[in-house]
Amino acid sequence: MGNAALRDIAVIEEIPFADIEGVVAVDAHNWLYRYLTTTVKWTDSSTYTTGDGTEVANLVGIVQGLPKFFENDVTPVMVFDGGPSELKDDEIESRREQRRSYEEQLETAREEGDAVAIAQLESRTQRLTPTIQETSRELLRLLDVPIVEAPAEGEAQAAHMVKRGDADYVGSEDYDALLFGAPLTLRQLTSKGDPELMDLEATLDHHDLTLEQLIDAAILIGTDFNEGVSGIGPKTALSEIADHGDLWSVLEARGDHIEHGDRVRQLFRDPNVTDDYEFETALEPDLSAAREYVTDEWEVDEDEVARGFERIEESVTQTGLDRWT
Repeated sequence: MGNAALRDIAVIEEIPFADIEGVVAVDAHNWLYRYLTTTVKWTDSSTYTTGDGTEVANLVGIVQGLPKFFENDVTPVMVFDGGPSELKDDEIESRREQRRSYEEQLETAREEGDAVAIAQLESRTQRLTPTIQETSRELLRLLDVPIVEAPAEGEAQAAHMVKRGDADYVGSEDYDALLFGAPLTLRQLTSKGDPELMDLEATLDHHDLTLEQLIDAAILIGTDFNEGVSGIGPKTALSEIADHGDLWSVLEARGDHIEHGDRVRQLFRDPNVTDDYEFETALEPDLSAAREYVTDEWEVDEDEVARGFERIEESVTQTGLDRWT
């Protein structure tokens, strides 16, 4: 969920893609999931389903999604999640229960022949299966898109890379990137039109907060790792932090408690990240091998990915990369 209530706190503005340059450390699971669900919702399943019934809509999504970066001379680095924190167990189980509910609704829609409901519910029941994980990495490798494996949360690792100066932006829909200290985050990278720029320093200055206080306010509201305090939304959280200074003082004054609040706070302040990565920003995609992988090995309809591959080729040629296979 990424603490959507933070939108009411964050300083966000639309920015033309033409004004963006450099490296974007993309929360890969977040980016992939959005393209996966969009592809499933709007594309005939026969175009991305193999003869044995394996669905690889992710390959369509990747081919359709990468040109936006290449056409604007922006280098994406895909940062994949590692193991989730046990603090996220409740959130994960909640999502599983929601998916099970959607699956039951999907069966009913199929029995009733409701095509609109079927399309919507099929997109909502998607998950990043081992096959999707594996094939996504392989296609990205063939297209020479750098991959970084995070030890835990992808957006935390991406934020760390920007803070180190190895990337210029985090790419994620999750507002939690703010809490992990991402200086600049690009949102709406999977949408039509220009993205949004979420600015951490501007956010802190606007509310006269430290990053630690922003984290405390978010914990009061509720995050993927904890339930918030009943009755506290963004405005109240900011007011309480302004009055009392920090999380513990607010809870003491209100007589409230947040389970594992200290661990959630530490997770954002000192996330599990790694410096053990390296990548090149001068990309050399192997277009022929990528096409063969998608259309021959995984039986994706050629027409479904033809324009995406054309856009990649055109953009790479225009930006002057040294070799195009």
